[in-house]
Amino acid sequence: MKKLLLLLSLFVATPAYADEVITQQENITEPINSSMTKIEKKVRNAAVKVHSGRGHGSGSLVKYKGAHFIITAFHVIKAERVYFGKVYQVKGISQTKQASLVYFDPQYDIAVLYLEKTEHFHYNTPMKWKPLHGMPDIGTPITYSGHPSWHNLMTFRGRVAGYEMFPEIGPQVLLNVFGWFGSSGSVVYTAKGEIVGVLWAVDVEQNPAFQVNEDIVWVSPIMNLKMDTPLRKVCQHAIEKPKSCD
Repeated sequence: MKKLLLLLSLFVATPAYADEVITQQENITEPINSSMTKIEKKVRNAAVKVHSGRGHGSGSLVKYKGAHFIITAFHVIKAERVYFGKVYQVKGISQTKQASLVYFDPQYDIAVLYLEKTEHFHYNTPMKWKPLHGMPDIGTPITYSGHPSWHNLMTFRGRVAGYEMFPEIGPQVLLNVFGWFGSSGSVVYTAKGEIVGVLWAVDVEQNPAFQVNEDIVWVSPIMNLKMDTPLRKVCQHAIEKPKSCD
C-alpha cells in the first residue's frame, strides 16, 4: 500500500516535458536593452536551439578546458536510437552547426554535445563552466534564455522557489519563472553566472483537471553533471581533440 501511495504521489507530481514539436521561426538579431545585466546578456548569447529530428529543445554553449560543449536535457535529444557520437543540428545566431553526443544521463535528464573546432559558432560565445556547488538558496535570483514553442530566443528572470525530493534522483530545484514547451534543456544561471542546473519540465496539476502551471519550472541540479566525463569521451574519440587532452 505504501508503494502504491508513493507511485500515485509521484504520478500526480510528475511534471510535463517541456519539449516542442513546432519549429517555425529563425533566430534574429535584436537590440538589447541596457537594463539587462552583463550576465543576462552572456547567458542569452550562449543560448542555442537543439533539433532532435522530432522537434526541438534548448541548450547552452559552455567552455570547459578549452573545449566547446552544449548542455541540454536528455529528453530533448532522445530518439529511437541514442548513442555516443550521434550528430545533432544546433542553431545559434544566424548559424546552424553540427554537434556530437558525448554524454547522456536519462536518470537526471542531462545530455552534453561536443562542437569540433570547425563547428564553433562565430556569433555565439560560450559561458565559462562555473557550476553552483550544492543547492541554491530559496529566493536566489536566476536567469535563463531558451526557445519556448515557436518563438524566437527569449530571456527570463525568476527566483528559486523551493525543492522537491524524488526517491531515485534526489532533490530537484523548483523555480518561479515562466517555462513552456521548447524550453527544455535551457541552462539556468544565477546573477553571478553560476550554473544552477538544466531546465527539464513545467509543472502539471492533475487534480481536479489536467492543467499546466507554466510559472513553476523543474530543474535538474548541475551537481549531477561532472564535466570531466564528457571531456574524457572527447579525448578518446574526437577527431579534433582540444589541447586539454594532451
